[in-house]
Formats: sequence, C-alpha cells, structure tokens
Amino acid sequence: MADALYIHIPFCIKKCIYCDFISIPYDGALAKGYADALCAELRLRKDSAGELKTVYFGGGTPSLMPEDFFERLFSCIRDVFTISPSAEISVEANPGTISISKIGTLLSLGVNRVSIGVQSLHDEELRTLGRVHTSGEALKSVRLVKDLGVSNISLDLMYGIPWQTQETWRETLNKTMELGPSHISAYEMTPEEKTPLYGLLKTGALELPDEGLVLEMYDSASDFVSSNNYEHYEISNFARPGSRCLHNMNYWNRGEYIAAGTGAHSFLQGLRAKNTSDVHAYIERMQGGLSPDVETTEVTPDESIREFIFLGLRKREGIDLKDNKLRETAIASALDDLIDRGHLEIVNDRLKLTRKGLVLSNSILVDLFERLHL
Repeated sequence: MADALYIHIPFCIKKCIYCDFISIPYDGALAKGYADALCAELRLRKDSAGELKTVYFGGGTPSLMPEDFFERLFSCIRDVFTISPSAEISVEANPGTISISKIGTLLSLGVNRVSIGVQSLHDEELRTLGRVHTSGEALKSVRLVKDLGVSNISLDLMYGIPWQTQETWRETLNKTMELGPSHISAYEMTPEEKTPLYGLLKTGALELPDEGLVLEMYDSASDFVSSNNYEHYEISNFARPGSRCLHNMNYWNRGEYIAAGTGAHSFLQGLRAKNTSDVHAYIERMQGGLSPDVETTEVTPDESIREFIFLGLRKREGIDLKDNKLRETAIASALDDLIDRGHLEIVNDRLKLTRKGLVLSNSILVDLFERLHL
C-alpha cells in the first residue's frame, strides 16, 4: 500500500523558457473543473493507500491557486485517505504568488513545508530564464513565509544558466545562506529538446557556461552549503539536520506512491501508470467515470535492478550490496575499474559515488549499466 501522495497542479502565470513540465496558463473556470476531477481521481484510488506519510503538491505553480481550491482539495483528501499526524505536507510556490492570507490558509489545512522556486537571486539571470519575479520579490516571499511560521522551507536554485558566472552563482548562494532555509535543492540547467531554451541555444542566441565551469559551480555549491551545516544527502539536495524531503526520499527508495492529476505517474505493486497529459481530456475522463491512466507498464526484474541502482546511487548513503535485488547480479566484477578510477567506493558493504563521482554521475551510471548488461 502506498503511503505517499503527489498531486499535480498544471497552472502557471507564464511558462519559463526551460520548462518541459505539464503546465498551462491559469483559468479560473478550468481550475474549478480540475479540482472536481482531482477529487474524482482521489476517490478512484481510495483503496491503493494506507496511512499517508507525505502529501506533495507540485506543478506548475500550486501557490497560484486560490484558497478555496486548496480547501476543496484538502477536504477531498481527508474524506478519502487517512493522513498521519506527523505527515510531511508540502506545497510548491513561486515568488509573487504568496500572500499572508494564502499562507495562513495553507497552514490551517495542515501544510508544514513550502518549496519555493527561487532559481537565482540575480535579476539578469531571472530575466534570461523567463521568470516572472525579481530577486527582491524572491527575498521578500521567502521572508514572508518564514515570518508567518513555516519552519520547513526549501529553496530551489539553478546553476549552469546561460551567461552565468561563478561570481553570480556565489552571490545567489550567499544570499540563500542569509535566508537560512531548512532545505536547498541545486539543479544543473538541462536543456530539454521541446523547450524555447533549446531552440535559443541551437541558434546561438543564448550560450551555456562551459562544462568545466558548470562542474566548478557544483563543487563550490557543495562545499559552501556543507560548510554551513547542511547535509549533502542526495546529488542535488542539501538539508539541515532532520529536514530531508521525506516525499522525495520515498521516490529514491523506490517506495510506492499515488499520483493524481494531468501527466502524473504512480507506482503501485510493481506497475508504473501515467495519466493523460491533456488537462481537458483529464477532466472529461474523470467526469465520465473513466480511469485517467493512458499507459501502464510492469517493471521487469532487470528494470527493477536498474532503478534500484540508479535511484540508490543518487543518495549519498548509496546502496546496500547485500540487498536481495543485487544478489543475482554480477555487480562486483563490474565495479573494479570504476572504483580504481575513484568514481565509486564501497564502505561497510554500501556502494557510493565518491565526491569525484558525484559530478560525473550520469556518465558513470551509463558505464555501469553497460558493464552489467542492464
């Protein structure tokens, strides 16, 4: 039984040039129909969950939604599921969509973690990304959430932005430390083929920092954040003691989860299911009493091992080599060269990426899977 619930909110003020997530401009009437559809899907999935330990609203921009939208959804969630008294309940937010009233409503509904998409605290970089907020608005939003009593605040940052320098990246990191969030996610910008960013890079209108500089940015972030009492617990994530993102940890541990909304992916009893990505089709399917799933696949034994390794090595604690999933896999013989190169290490029967390996994780995993014939 799943103990984690993800709800996708597809509405945004404006789509950023790098975004390939499912998102559309906000429309009040459509949002009301979407809330009704979400409630119908939650009822459909009632028997798939036990007591929920995490609930996560992602997007899109969940904080864009009006207060009565959240009141409606939380009423549905509590009618359908049992939520643990100690559950982590997260809402993603963007600067400029946060108000005293809205945060007050979210807190009253049980939200205890807010993840704010800051990305950069340098105005020119924000303009390049197509963000609708300034660095000043971002700082104001974070301070507001903190002053209203939210103690578990996560900030999303991005490095490798076009024209970004080590100096502007350090400026963002310094200002982030002054805000004192409990959690930081720092992601490398990765151009996705169907985004405007990809086209601008192809034409030369924008240019990414060179690979060496991007690796330096990652190293400097890891050193700087860790030196400020944050635990580097996953490739891109840092937390104060006791503030790891429990919802994401469930993903990385291959735990089961229910996901509701357009394009949402669930993982239950060895099956991965994907909902339709079309908002209108999603609403119509739920109004007609149909399942929103458009694709369901069974995870094969090889895929299960591959996921276990890929997701497990994202965590700094690595994977247990004695785990049942690996006992029939000739992994030991595939590791020697990668260990000799300083990319992997074994500590107390746990396989981990080294500090050197962290920055090269994608290529190391490709190499490892080729050696394992996975």
